[in-house]
Amino acid sequence: MKKISTTALAKAHNISLNELFTQLSKLGLLVNEENKWVLTQQGKAVGGEYKSFTKNNETIEYIAWLEGMQIESTKESSKHLTSTDIGKHFELSSRRINTILNEIGIIKKALKGWKITKLGSSVGGIEKEHHQTGVPYVVWSETIVNHDALTKTIREIKGDDTQDEIQKGNNFRNKFEANFRATDGHYVRSKAEMLIDNWLYMAEIVHAYERKLPIEEEVYCDFYLPSGKVYIEYWGYENDAKYLQRKKTKQAIYEKYNFNLIELSDEDVLNLDDVLPKMLLKFDIQTY
Repeated sequence: MKKISTTALAKAHNISLNELFTQLSKLGLLVNEENKWVLTQQGKAVGGEYKSFTKNNETIEYIAWLEGMQIESTKESSKHLTSTDIGKHFELSSRRINTILNEIGIIKKALKGWKITKLGSSVGGIEKEHHQTGVPYVVWSETIVNHDALTKTIREIKGDDTQDEIQKGNNFRNKFEANFRATDGHYVRSKAEMLIDNWLYMAEIVHAYERKLPIEEEVYCDFYLPSGKVYIEYWGYENDAKYLQRKKTKQAIYEKYNFNLIELSDEDVLNLDDVLPKMLLKFDIQTY
């Protein structure tokens, strides 16, 4: 089916462009990020996609939709799932689901209840309040049960990852063997990473090694700290042009999603006792 611009879709429904953007946002199909409309996973699921054209040597990007898209019918057919609904789908408790959603960074703990994060909004989450208590909670589009980071984490927790799935997710690791054993039993790929891992362990900071970022892109961090949702990257191979390009690409992804990032150099690794406590404190993680 032919796809048309958001402006053309607004004309087809005889409403203003601003009104249409508001409706699409309420449906969880778009989210406004820094005054720019961005497609959510739910928006992509109903046929939304980015297109572009060139005008006066400038490339202009816009969002296109199926020509016959019915806004009201989309709203009626869009069912929102609570953590209880998601839990039933995966045979887990709602409490367990919320802790997983929190761990992958799409909700965050409030004084009571749960609040949506920027990343959660981008995948179709909507924050609501209990009508009697005012406690916040988040509901999701039905596509959340196919969210890559969510399903992957649940498979890992349940121990359901097959060898093929593990191999597929670990192809990027095959270039360098993890021969360095840290104090906590993690096998890492360099002496510098071993020193970082040991420091975190001795500081009693829970951490994961080579955790996939909760995004569509296949990107893995060096270390992830669930407390504070902090990612740590150690940058080595500074004289390798290809490595520096990968570093630049990875940094852009961290910036794109506004993730909490700590970057360590060789010099930092030699002074972890002085450097890391200060860096961690910026994200409200206290050591010693």
